[in-house]
Amino acid sequence: MELELAPGLVVEFIDRERALGQVEEFAVEGTRWPVVVFGPEGCGKTAFLRQAAAMLRDLGYDVFYLHPLDRVFSAEVDDPDVKRLFLDLVRRTLEDERWGRLAVAVFDFTREVLRRRRRKVAVIADDVFQVIGLDKAAAYVKGLLNMIEHPQYKYEKMVVLVATSEGVSRREIGRHRWARLMPMWNMGRDGFLQLYEKIPGPKPLFEEAWRWTGGNPNMLVELHKAGWGVDEVVKRLIIGKGLTSLVRSLGREVRELLWRAVENPDSLLSPEGAPLLERLVDINMLIDSITYRDPPLWIDQPPPERDLELGIGKHVAWHTPLHREAVRRALQEM
Repeated sequence: MELELAPGLVVEFIDRERALGQVEEFAVEGTRWPVVVFGPEGCGKTAFLRQAAAMLRDLGYDVFYLHPLDRVFSAEVDDPDVKRLFLDLVRRTLEDERWGRLAVAVFDFTREVLRRRRRKVAVIADDVFQVIGLDKAAAYVKGLLNMIEHPQYKYEKMVVLVATSEGVSRREIGRHRWARLMPMWNMGRDGFLQLYEKIPGPKPLFEEAWRWTGGNPNMLVELHKAGWGVDEVVKRLIIGKGLTSLVRSLGREVRELLWRAVENPDSLLSPEGAPLLERLVDINMLIDSITYRDPPLWIDQPPPERDLELGIGKHVAWHTPLHREAVRRALQEM
């Protein structure tokens, strides 16, 4: 499928061949639990879910797709009455912006299509936790699990995929055994090169783009929109993440911990570093819980075992080298 990365910049879905193979596996077996995909901001989760929705429809699934933050909703279902009811609710939601209502209503629509006929159903939900409330993330996932385990009407197969960039929601969901949490990383070099080559106009050498983004497609687009001005993108991260206030709120010893984390994020894995690690995960600067690189545990390919040049430790990693650079500069300004 085609994706609009930026105004006037439309590309086909690139790479992620193993991830697409995993979607085919999900389609054959169904998902025993809701699969919650987490990973760095802008690593390609939304593109993956949209491609997954298209694939599942081609594989005979009725598909409900929800992405409230982008105002994108679809019901690719064979029942015209259910589709009409869904689109009517979407229109009302676009008027009153009660996005959480639509996220919850997908349970009713799923029951309705199954009431009429036994079939294969997929629910694809992207960043719904921000609209229903992060405190309700676990309850929402439990509702999805109940839909799989205790359906009111029988189904042939069911696939449930949910994505989040929120460290807070992942931690809340992880407290329970209601979902299968699967990390997703930035693009590998080969796929990222394909994307880089589609960016029009003058641009830095590929190695420089790779060194700053670590394969993150969104950061590549941000650099492109900023005329390849690294300083501008870094400053936007500092402002958007509130890093100046964060750094100024830290005592001298904790700032020293942060300096060490800039060089090696695994250095925060200590009793004194744990509170700072949690704060950085919560504001989507760091990702943890990536110790195991076994491919079955990941959506698509896992990151390298360790690459400190890109800010990747064994257990903890910066979302991108640009995120790490934003922290470095915030510290330097102190």
